[in-house]
Amino acid sequence: METFVISERFAGQVARTPDAVAVSTEAERLTYRELDERANRLAHRLIGLGVRQDDRVAVLLERSIDLVVAILATVKSGACYVPVHEDYPPERRQWVVDHAEVAVLLADTAQRAGGLPTGVPTVVVDDDPATLEQPGTDPAVPIHPDQLAYVIHTSGSTGHPKGVAVTQRDVVRLIFNPQWTVERHARVLMVAPYAFNVSTYELWMPLLHGGEVVLAPAGHLEPATLRRLITEKEITGIHLTAGLFRVLAEESPEMFTGVQEILTGGDVISPGAVRKVFDVCPDIVIRAMYGVTETSLFSAHNPLSATYRPGKLVPVGEGFDDVKIHILDDRLSPVPPGIEGEIYIAGRGVARGYFGRTDLTAEQFVADPYGEPGARMYRTGDLARRDDDGLIEFIGRASSQVKILGFRIELAEVEAALTGYPGLAQVVVVVRELESGEKRLVAYVVPESGDLDIAGLREHVRGTLPDYMVPAAFVQLPSLPLTANGKLDRKAMPEPDFDSSSAYQPPETPLQEKLCAIFGSVLEVGEVGIHDSFFDLGGQSLQAMRLLSRIRTDLDVDLLINVLFDVPTVAGLAKHIEGEAAAAAA
Repeated sequence: METFVISERFAGQVARTPDAVAVSTEAERLTYRELDERANRLAHRLIGLGVRQDDRVAVLLERSIDLVVAILATVKSGACYVPVHEDYPPERRQWVVDHAEVAVLLADTAQRAGGLPTGVPTVVVDDDPATLEQPGTDPAVPIHPDQLAYVIHTSGSTGHPKGVAVTQRDVVRLIFNPQWTVERHARVLMVAPYAFNVSTYELWMPLLHGGEVVLAPAGHLEPATLRRLITEKEITGIHLTAGLFRVLAEESPEMFTGVQEILTGGDVISPGAVRKVFDVCPDIVIRAMYGVTETSLFSAHNPLSATYRPGKLVPVGEGFDDVKIHILDDRLSPVPPGIEGEIYIAGRGVARGYFGRTDLTAEQFVADPYGEPGARMYRTGDLARRDDDGLIEFIGRASSQVKILGFRIELAEVEAALTGYPGLAQVVVVVRELESGEKRLVAYVVPESGDLDIAGLREHVRGTLPDYMVPAAFVQLPSLPLTANGKLDRKAMPEPDFDSSSAYQPPETPLQEKLCAIFGSVLEVGEVGIHDSFFDLGGQSLQAMRLLSRIRTDLDVDLLINVLFDVPTVAGLAKHIEGEAAAAAA
């Protein structure tokens, strides 16, 4: 009998392939039987702490086997998991835990060392003797398909994230959709932050089909590590955001040799990047994806083969079998092919709503005039059109929500974080598009009097928001420009200067000169001095990966990403590279 409960699907897989490898790192691996037993013990521990059906359990661990055990144990206990990103600033971590009203927090020793959210019972998964004393048998908690599987938080217009509540039924229906070719996802590389919706694919696609979850090392990753893992672990399936896919495809498309399928999306997909990969890997499938957290990850897809000839846009295809995608005008009427409209999604995957926010739920999850009585559809705020073949072409955002580096961001949340800084009278955050098509956040700020400490303001925001939400440039103005009728005149905003905000010091050696050129090219800024910080110039995680890839290509030097975090200036990197070369020569 078909079931739409995650734990029951997993139990069936354990019975079929108990000795197959379920999850692995570079140093450890667990079979399905071993993973099941470890998750059962932790599930019993949660139940003993009072966790019941539909309770929320926060998960705050670095990427590891313990992370997979924690998520699986939470599902087995009948609760739903609430991922808390390990890179979130402490204030944001605490807010997510408080907002979700979690019953228990699961953490690890690495997170404990850095400080954990307070006010909730905590189990340190890798250092909890009480868990080891629990039975390894399945707790056999009765679970209904319409119970929650997870609550994942996305950027919110109120100044705080909003928690999207997704059911067990919707996860199982996605993972077992007949349009997947399951064999291509036998070994999936878990590389995305687990607090983002892509982890739904990375975790449950292999585990519920008898495949293997291959965990990338904890922390930030660099292209060289991804390249090595894909080869050594014989990865067959991987998801990459459109921006990361473009970086890797342009710099080293040969790294995908042996991969059977790449999923990519989250923003406009580069046709040139698709072509570069096909030129090197003609047997691969590149599946263009479209979806949002509010519709359980993926709603539309377009599997491409080497016969694909790129146009101006890569279509994201058609809806999955049990998904209905409408492209509507402002009167909720379908637009003709070739005409731009807003995407509304109905059918499988439409989430229960926003946890604890009935007002936002009613605003975004609206009645479906084309479905059965009582059916709902989600208003995405994304713009698209259908091409001559009826395929959906994703264009961009229609609302104040934007996409930066593949993440959806509410500008109002960034503005709310900025307004907490002393001496700031007004602020507006806008998006500027660079020549390459990449987008950057720019904050226009008006001080109460005198000049603002821009460096202090930047550090304030870094302590409140994730790095991908920190503006790349801050522009101080005496007042915000207004139109004749008193509205904000965005067209009159001056162009930001993404170049150095400090005194320029030119390169002194050939190596520094090359690094300055690489910094400028990657960040699309003009003049880069040797003491300019990569991150103060607007650099973020995706640009960091591109920078390291360019350094490898142009200088034949492999750098770990933590080196860039430790020494983010040209002078610092040059000194590190020279020191490594001297040590190797000695």
